[in-house]
Amino acid sequence: MAAELHPCSGKLIGLSNSNRTAQRNQPVQEFNHGLVLSREPLKDRDVFTVRIDKKVNSWSGSIEIGVTSLDPAGLDFPSSATGLKGGSWIVSGCSVLRDGRSVLEEYGRDLDQLSEGDRVGIQRSTHGELHLWVNGQDCGAAASGLPTGLWAVVDLYGKCTQVTVVSCEPPSLAERDTERETVEEREQEDEEEEVVVCGVREGEFGGLTSAVNLAAVTNGTLEEVPELPPTHNRPDKFPNNLEPETGKKIKTSTPISVAPLTKCKSPSFSPSPIVLTEHQLFDVLNNAIVSLYRSEDNGGGDLGGGGIGRDSGTGSRGDRGSSSGGGSVNGNSSDSGGGTGNTGSINSPAGGGGARLGAVTGGMLTNDALLFHEKCGTLIKLSNNNKTAERRRPLDEFNNGVVMTNRPLRHNEMFEIRIDKLVDKWSGSIEIGVTTHNPNNLDYPATMTNLRSGTIMMSGCGILTNGKGTRREYCEFSLDELQEGDHIGLMHKASGALHFYINGIDQGVAAAQTPAVVYAVVDLYGMAVKVTIVHNHNHSDRLRRNNAIMRALSPDVGRPRPAHSLTPDPDTPDRLLFHSNCGQKAAIISEGRTALRPHATDDFNHGVVLSGRPLHSNEVFQVRIDKMVDKWAGSIEIGVTTHNPAYLQLPSTMTNLRSGTWMMTGNGVMHNGTTILDEYGHNLDRLKAGDTVGVVRKEDGSLHFFVNGVAQGPAAWNVPPSVYAVVDLYGQAAQATIMDDVDLPPLPEDSSEGPTVMSPGSPCSVAGGNSANDLRFHQLHGTNAVITNGGRTALRQNCRSEFNDAIVISNRCLRDGELFEIVIQKMVDRWSGSIEAGVTAIRPEELEFPNTMTDIDYDTWMLSGTAIMQDGNTMRNNYGCDLDTLTTGSRIGMMRSATGDLHYYINGVDQGVACTGLPPEVYAVIDLYGQCVQVSITSSSGPQDNSLCTSNITEKSFPIHSPVAGVAHRLHSKHGKNVVLLGEGCQAVRVGGYAHGIVFSAKELKTDELFEVKIDEVDDQWSGSLHMGLTTLAPPELPSCPMSGLSPSLTQLRSKVTWLVAGSEVRRNGLLQRQNYGASLDRLTVGNRVGVKRCSDDTMHVLIDGEDMGPAATAVAKNVYAVLDLYGRVTAVSIVSSSVLEDAGSVKAPSLSSDSCSEGEEDRTPVEGGELALVPNTVMAFLENHGKNIQLSHENLTAARVSSYNQGLLVTAQPLPRQQLFQFQIDRLNASWTSSLSLGVIGHSPDRLNFPSTACCLKRSVWLLQRDSVFHNSLKICENYGPNLDTCPEGTVLGLLVDGNSCLHLYVNGMDQGVAAQDIPTPCYPLIDLYGQCEQVTIVTNNVATVGGESVKARCQGDMEKADMVDGIKESVCWMPHAEVNPNKTCEYQALCSRFKDLLTLPDGYFNEDAKYNLCYCESCHKLRGDESYYKRGEPPRDYALPFGWCRFALRIKPHCDVSNSFKQWHIAYHGTSVGALRRTLDHAQLLSGTSSIFSVSPVKTEGPNGYSEPEENSSNSLPDRDRETDREVPRVQLSPTMRYSGLEMFAPKVQFRDPRSHCCHQAQVGFQVCVRPGSYKVGPQTLGAIEPLDPRFSNTEIEWITKDQGGTLLYGLLIRVE
Repeated sequence: MAAELHPCSGKLIGLSNSNRTAQRNQPVQEFNHGLVLSREPLKDRDVFTVRIDKKVNSWSGSIEIGVTSLDPAGLDFPSSATGLKGGSWIVSGCSVLRDGRSVLEEYGRDLDQLSEGDRVGIQRSTHGELHLWVNGQDCGAAASGLPTGLWAVVDLYGKCTQVTVVSCEPPSLAERDTERETVEEREQEDEEEEVVVCGVREGEFGGLTSAVNLAAVTNGTLEEVPELPPTHNRPDKFPNNLEPETGKKIKTSTPISVAPLTKCKSPSFSPSPIVLTEHQLFDVLNNAIVSLYRSEDNGGGDLGGGGIGRDSGTGSRGDRGSSSGGGSVNGNSSDSGGGTGNTGSINSPAGGGGARLGAVTGGMLTNDALLFHEKCGTLIKLSNNNKTAERRRPLDEFNNGVVMTNRPLRHNEMFEIRIDKLVDKWSGSIEIGVTTHNPNNLDYPATMTNLRSGTIMMSGCGILTNGKGTRREYCEFSLDELQEGDHIGLMHKASGALHFYINGIDQGVAAAQTPAVVYAVVDLYGMAVKVTIVHNHNHSDRLRRNNAIMRALSPDVGRPRPAHSLTPDPDTPDRLLFHSNCGQKAAIISEGRTALRPHATDDFNHGVVLSGRPLHSNEVFQVRIDKMVDKWAGSIEIGVTTHNPAYLQLPSTMTNLRSGTWMMTGNGVMHNGTTILDEYGHNLDRLKAGDTVGVVRKEDGSLHFFVNGVAQGPAAWNVPPSVYAVVDLYGQAAQATIMDDVDLPPLPEDSSEGPTVMSPGSPCSVAGGNSANDLRFHQLHGTNAVITNGGRTALRQNCRSEFNDAIVISNRCLRDGELFEIVIQKMVDRWSGSIEAGVTAIRPEELEFPNTMTDIDYDTWMLSGTAIMQDGNTMRNNYGCDLDTLTTGSRIGMMRSATGDLHYYINGVDQGVACTGLPPEVYAVIDLYGQCVQVSITSSSGPQDNSLCTSNITEKSFPIHSPVAGVAHRLHSKHGKNVVLLGEGCQAVRVGGYAHGIVFSAKELKTDELFEVKIDEVDDQWSGSLHMGLTTLAPPELPSCPMSGLSPSLTQLRSKVTWLVAGSEVRRNGLLQRQNYGASLDRLTVGNRVGVKRCSDDTMHVLIDGEDMGPAATAVAKNVYAVLDLYGRVTAVSIVSSSVLEDAGSVKAPSLSSDSCSEGEEDRTPVEGGELALVPNTVMAFLENHGKNIQLSHENLTAARVSSYNQGLLVTAQPLPRQQLFQFQIDRLNASWTSSLSLGVIGHSPDRLNFPSTACCLKRSVWLLQRDSVFHNSLKICENYGPNLDTCPEGTVLGLLVDGNSCLHLYVNGMDQGVAAQDIPTPCYPLIDLYGQCEQVTIVTNNVATVGGESVKARCQGDMEKADMVDGIKESVCWMPHAEVNPNKTCEYQALCSRFKDLLTLPDGYFNEDAKYNLCYCESCHKLRGDESYYKRGEPPRDYALPFGWCRFALRIKPHCDVSNSFKQWHIAYHGTSVGALRRTLDHAQLLSGTSSIFSVSPVKTEGPNGYSEPEENSSNSLPDRDRETDREVPRVQLSPTMRYSGLEMFAPKVQFRDPRSHCCHQAQVGFQVCVRPGSYKVGPQTLGAIEPLDPRFSNTEIEWITKDQGGTLLYGLLIRVE
């Protein structure tokens, strides 16, 4: 077919070069709509190849390529190739997608990493397979089962902007041969890997028996010979006694005799008996397996006497081996003995002679071993026969430590090194990889990543090819985090794939195609100082590998046995002991019964110990804590693992192990390093010496833990049978002893928390099915769903690439009144939409799980967002809750009442009837959609004792709280005309109609005082219900006749500010402020209680039956009365609350200042003692455990980041007490980086914390303040909070405080920024991340200045960053909050000024469209921002005062102005003016002298000091200057650096206006904030004759500026002040 593109293409594609070249138009502005297809369908085996011509760096992502069955002639082109449906296969990055859904996550080369000039092609093979070709190399099959008639697809996406078709033809002969060889090599590799697992190939078990026979021959004599027939290809268990099917057992006495197997008999062979101890036999078996493994890896022949080798050749390497009698098992030895072997292959078959045992073990050595090459980096010193490399001067130099192997790597040969020494000074650590460069000819670079050809290196956790990153996150482990004693290895597979190994664990394919000849290379960089090559003939290392091979044959063979017997003595108890292989800092004593950390006060980890044998089913492993130390946090951890201690490379802590491990740590349970249960049982960190902990695996596969003999319930299910017990002597735990059977408590029965019915993940039923908590998720579920934790947890896999197909359903029907409740455990901030929940009458076995549950069109009821849907159709909108707003930790419940009503519960609060008429048998359904990733069934699920079973809401539905002590509340005598008060004002009854039922509290409510009533009567003939809220209307001010002063309903009460809740809506003066607030008041009935209170943070809270619905309104005034409206159904209420008694000794937490600007509001100053002083302060210091780039000093009060931009995490050594303010000061910033520090708290002990590179990587019990957002466990929970931390300059003091309500506060220069997060646990530890610009901080103590020091005030403005730019205008100040940061979002004063501005009818075109650049400088707002009074601006810098008391509205800057230069170098000043001059000034875009406007308000004329009248508009008090030649008057404009002068009524006359909202009269003034060019004005004295200083910062002799330069000013903002 022609190598052309189809003329039909994406809307941004332009074709040229005879339709062979395609380019995406507007590549910098657009990243998609770049789809092109081949002109004709592909023929089988044709490779449609394109060349990448151009790329841009503006976007992420790059070229995508694939095939589609859609005809381009009639195709409606989507924006990208992943949008193609109807039979399309696309390779995107390193993923393969079919019809837009991922079918293969890791495939071939990453297309995003290709460069200009690279070629990429797509092919359909004759077998219907899809193949990707990159630069002529086949990446293998990406998909199969492709139909015929497919068009090639190329998407010029993201960075890729132009491609050219270079060919469309079958691959060349050489490429086909390469392809065929690749397939053969992969098949060979599969066979070789099969050998690794099973120790033998299909049909060749005889070779293994021959090897065992040969290795066992020592003295030339033989005894009984067991025979293993060749049919035993894959025995399930290796015969410990070598018993043949028809033979006799070998005697168990010592010594024993072993004879060759009958299959290996030879006429010329004269056997002789041998004598072996059991330990020798153990070595013989291991060596035999390793030998066979090596032989198979390298193509060796069959092992056995007289065996004929494969093709003979020349170039024998036989002289390098050693022979004795029969021949060596080692593959590198030459043939000898009775057999004829191959002399040309690397590995020769062993002969049939009688080799001694010494020859067996000695033959493992070889002179061709991998060593370090003599030529190496300039700082490298080789030793230990070139097996050890060490970097000299490690504290002075961090590079020039490159070493390479002395020869190329063979296929499937393991190159492994051990880290011997690290230094804790540098960042970065060891790097390892391969290179094609010969060490003899290489000019060694300083670091291997500087080499730009033929090199693949693993650095950190990524892969670098030729110095450029090709894979950012190759594996979970990072080389930078490895410790001394850890092993790193690599293997070059026969297929060309490169694998890395960490502590023996394969990390997968790092590079799919590597050259045939490569050398291993190690870079002793940064922290890495010394390494040693690990060889297989080393006994300890060989033992670990041999056990890995032998484990598949027999789980017991890898365990060294006692020397006295091959089988245990039945009279000797099978006692549990600790294995001798233990952690680096641990020791085993008392014959294996006791484990300890000898230096427990010096080290807190590396204390892992395991049991010597696997646990039996129902066998309890229990230890007693003998000794503890008080230095560390954390304590003992216990669990089980599938890893055999004989070959396990023990980690520093067992929770770091990522496979086959279950551990109880603290009061949680972790599986493979991931927490699966947060609140499980007794906290192990609180145990003391003498306490006991235990673990047992039961026959049903469930795992149980014990604390002091008390069962903690099931912790996990499906635990495999052969597990070893694990004890981690961590932190405080220093010594533990195994308790014998006589000390063990009786095995407890199954606790009620365990599974009680057949459920997925817990297959064995233990008890009856009538338990209250037998609800589980069904084993049938959606494609992307996974059920774990015994059926109690469900999660969506591939959560960042898949957002649906994750429906889960309950394992049985819900009973009437039974609550099915789940808790959201994990979310991702990637998709729109979130969890959906409901019920269905469809049985799980009959349900064909759709993409989303709302696709089902029968017998299904779902809640999606706020919509109730039945059978896929919306029945009702704006239900009482919104599932899309729920966050991690939220609980969702569903219940079907006895009358068939469906109720939803959010965090235990009933949201009311969602729908009615449900059939009796319904299943609960959860759709893990969008952002919701993981949920678990809570212990609250089960029958509920409440009135919902009969669909009535009573007091049983909610917890009842007794009224607080004090005097009972009363209702005021002023009320609505239809209300009658009874019981001395404690009860109100509406006697007629449905309205006019407003009543008030008798007195103003105090802060946090709850006013609560109970509903006594309802009348169902009316609709609507009770309204409740707070009002500034004082009832005593009402007229005596009620009908003349009150509105018919509370929603119409607007004479004073009133906040109220009606139904589930929040209103302010009748205007809707918020929907879906809490449970609807319309659903309340007799017996329900509803209350209201004003909290200390100026918010209104409504409580229903004692449950706080959260803040309903903010900026509530201080002097408010409770108000309620007996409206609609509710006809009678009675008071159940009491007034709060005064408590002079109470300590209140600091809270957010009031947003109200009401007169008389107190000034809330920074916390510098006061209330907080009542709490004794804990001395805080930084913990020694911190990020790698941190250096502590000054008694751990100062922390500095010494290199790079990250790895700067800090925590305090002490937890943060409640009510104590922790403060620190920013000492040093580095403008070379972007972004800056973040801070927060962490809810678990930091001693055991493995610090990541940045704080945002912490995902467990972490609350983080970053920029102007709040994050919890790396998920954003709040935006626009407080100032932008990236803009804080040096000298800024930041603080954290957790108040008595467990709320987290941020303090900036001593000013509280309000509540950042709630429900902070105890204890919590302050956390700081010295990231980017921030390089050093110091904890503020009594000896360190805290707030507003002179050095801070006097700092020049040149330190500002880009974040301070306001519409291109740089606020060049010491530090001023970003204009977007307005902590007082509901400022009444700003709203009042805005309404006055609207009355001026100024065109909107004069003002900045984005209202977020408007700033209010009222007392509340500027204090919340932490504004200072004075700043500097311009070149040279000159002081100016912030316009406190005014409100600024940003003006639009004219496009012809040089904004960046003007606002960086010009000064700031103010100009008072009249309302009448505003329009003319704005029209001319400059300040004018004179007021010729018909709208002008005549200013007051005053006599100047020289006896003349003041000019009308801001001119000088002296006569105007005149040009002497033309006698022309020169206009002069008056300015000032402070509004305390320019805002005087002399310059800014007051005008009166009526507020259209409140109808109150106010006086207003106006002025301008302007930028003034330096040198264009003169500084002079004030001209008003004032004696007292007008501004403390400016002298009266220099407070007035005069300018005559019309181009010397630039309007910046309109200022308004209202009295």
